[in-house]
Amino acid sequence: MNKLWSPWRTQYIDSFMEKKKESGCIFCELSKEEPGDIESLVIDKGELTFTVLNLYPYNNGHLMIVPYKHKNDIDNLTSDENKEIMKKLQVAVKALRIVSNPEGFNIGANLGKVSGAGIDEHIHFHVVPRWNGDTNFMPVLGEVKVISQDLLSTKKKLLAAYTKINQET
Repeated sequence: MNKLWSPWRTQYIDSFMEKKKESGCIFCELSKEEPGDIESLVIDKGELTFTVLNLYPYNNGHLMIVPYKHKNDIDNLTSDENKEIMKKLQVAVKALRIVSNPEGFNIGANLGKVSGAGIDEHIHFHVVPRWNGDTNFMPVLGEVKVISQDLLSTKKKLLAAYTKINQET
């Protein structure tokens, strides 16, 4: 698949790839970051999980819910982790509706490398906002995916939405 030039993402990619080299697990490193850090992709932190923007999104606003504990399989999650993951998935959907009004969502996890998991050693759950027509001729004919908003702009909007949601609860 060809890529479109997006130089604004270089600083994010370089910093996260360096962290992955240092720690061995990008999610374990990301769990130490705070949502208020402008260079972090972390959006929200719970007691057992955190929410982060996907560095390589399928669509604008692609979020992931990640347990703090390094676990590689859904069977290893505790009941409390399962509850919080579901709660955080619901909050992510609410925030994305506020920010970008998608027409639908893909929500799920890839278990194991063969399923498409890019990071298969630390389970995480995807929330991908979808719009009618978001799969157009670019990925089909040109093998290119267009992401129209940079991650920092998306993060700022999502932080505001999370603040609003948290104030309501």
